Amino acid sequence: MVFDPTAAAAETPSSTYAQAGVDTAAGDLAVELMKSSVRATHGPEVLGGVGGFAGLFDASALRDFRRPLLATSTDGVGTKVAIAQAIDKHDTIGQDLVGMVVDDIVVVGARPLFMTDYIACGKVVPQRIADIVRGIAEACAATGTALVGGETAEHPGLLGVDDYDVAGAATGVVEADRVLGAERVRHGDAVLALSSSGLHSNGYSLVRHILSGAGIGYADRSDDLGATWGEALLEPTRLYTSPLLRLIESLGDDVHALSHVTGGGIAANLARVLPVGTWAEVDRSTWSPSPVFRVLSDIAGTSLESSEGTWNLGIGFLAVLAPERVDAAVSALAADGIGAWQVGTVKTGERPEGAFEQGAKGVDGGAVRLVGAYADGAK
Repeated sequence: MVFDPTAAAAETPSSTYAQAGVDTAAGDLAVELMKSSVRATHGPEVLGGVGGFAGLFDASALRDFRRPLLATSTDGVGTKVAIAQAIDKHDTIGQDLVGMVVDDIVVVGARPLFMTDYIACGKVVPQRIADIVRGIAEACAATGTALVGGETAEHPGLLGVDDYDVAGAATGVVEADRVLGAERVRHGDAVLALSSSGLHSNGYSLVRHILSGAGIGYADRSDDLGATWGEALLEPTRLYTSPLLRLIESLGDDVHALSHVTGGGIAANLARVLPVGTWAEVDRSTWSPSPVFRVLSDIAGTSLESSEGTWNLGIGFLAVLAPERVDAAVSALAADGIGAWQVGTVKTGERPEGAFEQGAKGVDGGAVRLVGAYADGAK
């Protein structure tokens, strides 16, 4: 091809970019559609509005802290987005993202301040992007988090036109002497389980593998679940931040540690927040995993126990607290619509024979195993 500098000069950068598959006008429209939902998360601490190169957050309130520690977390939603794409439903993925990111911050007792998001897609479809961001914004509002910025990146040739992935990062603050963690945990502490809303956002690669192997489509109805598979699997991740912050406020120093049950399952995530030398047995008989876990296990021809390192099996969070405050904690969480019950006790000294999960993700923590058989009834 002969290079024609005159023709090249006649082309505008935007038209050249459009020929490459990037539609900047669609991106601008997506921003317009999401502006109102994003602004709804902004208090007086957020400066500059929507659309700047960087979000601004007034941190002068931190001067009231004796020794403020910033807590930060980043995560995504994983392959759950493939199901949203398959059934063209995108208004719940945003809550999943906030649940995975912001609920990690409350584990140390921190109050979230602000969050940013990142959406990579093959083609910007304004309404789709707006649906995703609206879900993020609504969940941010529910957790007291300002959505101060984000990025939507169009990657033609790398992602298909209907493909996208989402990720985010958040920052929170906690007083140094109020940080929750293993150093607060002691012998005799109660381990309290907080019910999940379903699969949350972990283990979807296994879910998709099971359904694909059984020839089940997301539009197929499951009588056991009372919905199509796509609808059931997109049940959004429960948000725990605000209820847990209220619990910490009401029980004070009697809340010793929290654990977000995500990848790795119940035992591994609890072990991360227990001190070395302690152990706990989680009693399966204290709850019954919700139907989605049982139905998937039945289809796969496997036991619930075999998926304990992958799925949350009905427990989305764990709290380690003074044993005399269990009833108060259960009542407080029930008032926030979260079922809670004691599943075990932290112990020190010689532990029983058998396999325990000990630490996880680089943390030398305590030892945990699940014992007994799951209850038959719904919890």
